[in-house]
Amino acid sequence: MRYSRYFPLTSLALAAVLAGCSSLAPHYERPAAPVPAAYTDSASTADGKAAADIDWRDFFADAKLRGLIALALENNRDLRVSVLNIEQARAQYRVQDASSWPTVNATGSGSASRTPASLSGTGQAVVGHQYSAAIGFSAYELDLFGRVRSLNAQALETFLATAEARRTTQISLVAEVASAYLTWAADLDRLALARQTLQSQSASYGLTQRSFELGNASALTLRQQQTSVDSARVDVAKYTGQVAQDQNALVLLLGAPVPDAWVPTALADRVSAQPDLPAGLPSDLLQRRPDILQAEHTLKAANFNIGAARAAFYPRISLTASAGSSSNDLAGLFKGGSGSWSFVPQISLPLFDAGTNKANLDIASISRDIDVAQYEKAIQTAFREVGDALAQRSTLGEQLSAQQSLVDATAETFKLSDARFQRGVDSYLDVLDAQRSLYSAQQNLIATQLSRLSNEVTLYKVLGGGWSGEALAAR
Repeated sequence: MRYSRYFPLTSLALAAVLAGCSSLAPHYERPAAPVPAAYTDSASTADGKAAADIDWRDFFADAKLRGLIALALENNRDLRVSVLNIEQARAQYRVQDASSWPTVNATGSGSASRTPASLSGTGQAVVGHQYSAAIGFSAYELDLFGRVRSLNAQALETFLATAEARRTTQISLVAEVASAYLTWAADLDRLALARQTLQSQSASYGLTQRSFELGNASALTLRQQQTSVDSARVDVAKYTGQVAQDQNALVLLLGAPVPDAWVPTALADRVSAQPDLPAGLPSDLLQRRPDILQAEHTLKAANFNIGAARAAFYPRISLTASAGSSSNDLAGLFKGGSGSWSFVPQISLPLFDAGTNKANLDIASISRDIDVAQYEKAIQTAFREVGDALAQRSTLGEQLSAQQSLVDATAETFKLSDARFQRGVDSYLDVLDAQRSLYSAQQNLIATQLSRLSNEVTLYKVLGGGWSGEALAAR
């Protein structure tokens, strides 16, 4: 076959290369951030390495906690779904991107028919055969007005938004594992304190009971001590159940049992191996927080969707072409003179659609406005979360110092009250009141320590820390 027989295919391939054009999508401009230019905390812009640049392995000081986080990143089902969502979005983008290129198919066919003598015109039955083989394009759209290009860009932005959603999931998971671990450690401290109190109060109750039996202690004193013992027993049972629930919560996050070697022992003084994190400026969140980046990619996708909706008002041109060989004899299919080709251009111009295209454009425009509002809300939410964490950080140090002083003072009060009771100066009611105050102050000290450590984790999270791409690359 001669080269000229493939001229339609060559022309179509050239047309596909030259078909690229600008999109009808509106020019994208990032909406202004609807938050102040700086946080109210005066120390929020201190120099230092940004949280988003600190890997979680470098941030957390506790080796047990680092091991649990690594285990969660391997087994957590929510994170696994996020990774699979990325793969799905990537595949969907490849499907959409493929529509920018013509689909080339090779086809072959054969047919046989018999015409009866009464219809053949020759008075004899006729048996006919036809065979063909061809390569060609089928309904390839020339994207003169950028409809396909806009849809491709929309699919790409959706894929990028899904990738940012995966980052958000990992950052949240790292923070949740750390918080669950700290809560478990705090409840273990509370349980240990309750058991220590129960042990000491039981010993005092035993001494008082013997004194009562000898007539040296009143029934009132004995019953007052019994209330203290029973109260401690209640707390031991309560915190025993709470510790079990803490472990179950952590198991759910890990997606696997907690190894015995990684069970917490007690609350540490610090959760982070880094100095105080600088918050920087609110504008930094636009490049650091993956949930904000996800909202912006979603907004860009909506912007391109407007371009596709606008292109629907313009003509759509599609081309179908093929070149090959045809013959009435299979043996002569590829012999000289059997070449064949076809070229079928088609244009479709919308004339009347009862307002469908206009309604689709309105839907795309409104969806874009919704995404603008959601993008702004994401920024406002991030600003508030950082501001709250900074405000709490600035006061928790003072709270912890004051609470420790309160524990020391109530401990001394309890010691003095017990000495006065032993000398017969005061009733046991004063001792009981001092003991309850000390126990409450000790419990509140544990709660304040937990709040301070949790604040370190929260600030690290809301500033965009906790992401590591190695876990994704390893999957």
